[in-house]
Amino acid sequence: MKRFLMVGLVSTVVATGALAQSAFSITPTWEGITACSGRPITSPSPKFTVANVPAGTVELELKMVDLDAPTFSHGGGKAAYAGKAELPSGAFKFVGPCPPATHRYEWTVVARDAAGKRLGTASATIRYP
Repeated sequence: MKRFLMVGLVSTVVATGALAQSAFSITPTWEGITACSGRPITSPSPKFTVANVPAGTVELELKMVDLDAPTFSHGGGKAAYAGKAELPSGAFKFVGPCPPATHRYEWTVVARDAAGKRLGTASATIRYP
């Protein structure tokens, strides 16, 4: 009976596509940003790796939030997406990190189609320095 239930559950999950699709994700690095000089500065964006970007995506909209100082606006930007797994450093400008101690930063990316419709959202947290 247990074996039958497990096979039935796996079949249901595969049929609905829950195992067949991987989630949209982003992996940020600090590669390419200007080193902290004692105060935040506007700098080129760091390099990002994206995976499983939704079909039809033509633009990625990125935003960074300092989880340890959420009222400080770091902004973000938009970058054209052409199907590559890497968004290079300098794709947009933002206010770089420059905390007095290690802070946690959350990057959120929204995938949009040519009409501006939201196709998916992914986020990741990274520490600096």
